[in-house]
Amino acid sequence: MDSASASTHVYDDVRRTPSRAPRALATEAVHAGRDDLARQGLHAPPIDLSTTYPSFDSRAEAARIDAFAVTGAEPEGPPVYGRLGNPTVARFETALARLEGTDSAVAFASGMAALSAVLLARASTGLRHVVAVRPLYGCSDHLLTAGLLGSEVTWTDPAGIADALRPDTGLVMVETPANPTLAEVDLRAVAHACGSVPLLADNTFATPVLQRPAERGARLVLHSATKYLGGHGDVLGGVVACDEEFAGRLRQIRFATGGVLHPLAGYLLLRGLSTLPVRVRAASATAADLARRLAADPRVARVHYPRIGGAMIAFEVHGDPHEVIAGVRLITPAVSLGSVDTLIQHPASISHRIVDAQERRGAGVSDRLLRLSVGLEDVEDLWGDLRGALGAADATADPTGHGAAVV
Repeated sequence: MDSASASTHVYDDVRRTPSRAPRALATEAVHAGRDDLARQGLHAPPIDLSTTYPSFDSRAEAARIDAFAVTGAEPEGPPVYGRLGNPTVARFETALARLEGTDSAVAFASGMAALSAVLLARASTGLRHVVAVRPLYGCSDHLLTAGLLGSEVTWTDPAGIADALRPDTGLVMVETPANPTLAEVDLRAVAHACGSVPLLADNTFATPVLQRPAERGARLVLHSATKYLGGHGDVLGGVVACDEEFAGRLRQIRFATGGVLHPLAGYLLLRGLSTLPVRVRAASATAADLARRLAADPRVARVHYPRIGGAMIAFEVHGDPHEVIAGVRLITPAVSLGSVDTLIQHPASISHRIVDAQERRGAGVSDRLLRLSVGLEDVEDLWGDLRGALGAADATADPTGHGAAVV
């Protein structure tokens, strides 16, 4: 086999694995996107950093580019150019689609780039109106509210989605559990209310370990891959899992706008997926324990922990939340979430600062709310740090001495 043929075989193998028996999520997390490696005599996935690829048949190259322009389908054969596709990134996309149970996935440079591509894809067909449920991640909220991409948004609660739809509605967007309050919505009910309008579910907090929105009627599943999918706080990325028809449009948007995921990021995200089930389940067990302890602490007014579980906790304190942030020593006071180490932040000051204060509070993001992303540390060490930090803010502790309910 000559080198050109070998390249074609390798790239196509990444994207098209022969049909096989269904595999458990933990097995899929380890093997998806890597099924071709043994046939190549490899164990670890290679990193392809090429920005362009040689082709001695310019007529065939033109035909492949024309075909991409029509449907956005991935070009047959070897890669063409880094903005059209990359073999390392394709491995991550293949793996994430398998975990979410969708036909395809399209990766981007960040979660916001991924959401922007979805909005542009719908607006390009004249469907600029979005129906959305608060709370969402603060920058997602801002992107919709400010109309930066020419979109118009109607905010509603889940029960009002059907009534909010218009002829030009191109998308319904929810986040469940939501950032930062961890509020949950019934995805099946929401998908039914959407009718023929595509439902986009932000699954960043839950990950496919805890829920697969496509199985409940969502056409689009959004991830800030920076969070749990990467899992180590060292890679930026975003991805949309969806059917192949929508994936083709997203690839065309990505090609036109250039919001591509770097191959090294694709490699790190693929590696992150292999431990995703183990990390999420371990961190979730610790988070559930901490939620119970926080609920019993008289210095805590309210604890938010989702029914679905997970590694995120939100809690409101009686005292000054800024003193809690200043008082941690083991836990890292920082934005983002989903890393192996535990992070804490004050949403009203940082992640949701960009949202109008009245709208923010109306969505349940109070000024005393703290968001905790639980990592893989020992629960006793984490509780000791939290207990000490709460002590710095207990001047106005609940005088009744009663703890908070978990909601």
